[in-house]
Amino acid sequence: MEMKKRISLELRNKTPAEVAELVVDNCRSSDGEVEGLSDEFKELEFLSMVNVGLTSLDKLPSLPKLRKLEMSDNLIVGGLDKLSEKCPNLTYLNLSGNKIKELSSVKALQNLKNLKSLDLYSCEITTLEDYRESVFKLLPQVTFLDGYDQEDNEVPDSEADDEDDEHAAGPTGDGDDDDEDDEEDEDEDEGSEGEEEVGLSYLMKDGIQDEEDDDDYVEEEEEEEDGVGVQGEKRKRDAEDEGDDSDADDD
Repeated sequence: MEMKKRISLELRNKTPAEVAELVVDNCRSSDGEVEGLSDEFKELEFLSMVNVGLTSLDKLPSLPKLRKLEMSDNLIVGGLDKLSEKCPNLTYLNLSGNKIKELSSVKALQNLKNLKSLDLYSCEITTLEDYRESVFKLLPQVTFLDGYDQEDNEVPDSEADDEDDEHAAGPTGDGDDDDEDDEEDEDEDEGSEGEEEVGLSYLMKDGIQDEEDDDDYVEEEEEEEDGVGVQGEKRKRDAEDEGDDSDADDD
């Protein structure tokens, strides 16, 4: 598919000014030049043109907000000075798998003051003696070359960067969740205290009721004892009365 047609399809009914990311990998440039892009893509921040047959950047439009540019597996030899002119805010540039051979070609990137990561992997330039030291010297603004810094520390992946940014931005909704959890714990504690109070009250009430029942039981026993005593007294009086009646009959 031709690059112009591919870009038209990738717009998906948007205007060029509404596009922030554009990927046209594996399409074809008819003459080795950038086709279908214009200055109207003024909001473009990420552009990927991998394996499209590019040999020149002369027709690259002005892309002032472009930060990441993928152009691996093309046929670019030089002319990189166009990048600092057209894309002055680039921070990441991938030129791996191109035909770059000389340090002089890379020197043209010195004016990309914000460039932090540069990939030249599989370019012929990587076979030069002291290649890494020379590139870092030519481009002091570059932190990572072919995925590693000068101390051979690997470039952190994008996910790690995103996480660092989130931590640097300060606490997020997690703090609110912790507050909610604390409130729930407090409510549970209060509920437990209330249950304990109710339990104590219930036990105390049971204790009082038991004491009252014991008192009732004692009173009943006393009443029963009193009843037995009265009945005994009554029997005694009845016996005496019977005795008196017998004496009277004898007389």
